[in-house]
Amino acid sequence: MFVCSCFGVTEAQVKQHAENGACTPRQIASACKAGTDCGSCVRRIQALLGRGSCPRRELADQGSPVLAELPGLDEAA
Repeated sequence: MFVCSCFGVTEAQVKQHAENGACTPRQIASACKAGTDCGSCVRRIQALLGRGSCPRRELADQGSPVLAELPGLDEAA
């Protein structure tokens, strides 16, 4: 099922990016552009991410850079 119609991003893709470490809608957007056009999918992305544990949240809480370490960010630019 599509989450982002603007860029053709599916639930499975969002979940895969989350498994790879994307913890926020902004990190999902950096990885695959979802949520960067009309924005109507951002709430759905938030729901898919939920409040579960994030493998990089501890690093972020310590002030360490985490966004640059996510795979696929260079491709989204």
